[in-house]
Amino acid sequence: MATTAYATQTFGSTLAAAGALLRGRTDEARAAWNRYKLYRQTVRELSALSDRTLADLGLNRGMIHATALDAAR
Repeated sequence: MATTAYATQTFGSTLAAAGALLRGRTDEARAAWNRYKLYRQTVRELSALSDRTLADLGLNRGMIHATALDAAR
């Protein structure tokens, strides 16, 4: 009996730990996806601006991707 109770308790705690790990990984994946969406949106919006508007912001076309990466962090 004691062995069965211990095994059940151990399995339960292992299952809880696995669930916590899975939730953590899911949260990390969701955060990465949201950062990627922000990066793509920033690239899209900056790319739509004219060269003059970008210059007014202190940017040029070559800086768009680096700026988007910074924004997504």
